[in-house]
Amino acid sequence: MIGMARTWSLELAPAGITVNVVAPGPIRTDNFWDIPPRDSPQEAALADRIPVGRLGSPADVANAIAFFCDPASGFITGQTLYVCGGASIGMLQI
Repeated sequence: MIGMARTWSLELAPAGITVNVVAPGPIRTDNFWDIPPRDSPQEAALADRIPVGRLGSPADVANAIAFFCDPASGFITGQTLYVCGGASIGMLQI
């Protein structure tokens, strides 16, 4: 997905179209609870391994998407924004 978005960003940029990726980490959604049960020791252990100390929320992801959709972000293309509380920088493999 990331490679495809980077390619599309190059192809579509002359038309004024930007292409970016939002890559979420552990986000508290209904689908997430199939992995660790809600409010379980496993969930707490996972949150402890995320640098910000918590799981993400759907609003965290929505805010990142809104950032890319804002006209003020029109010079940003071909980028990946990890919404993971710092998990992607080494403390937790996602």
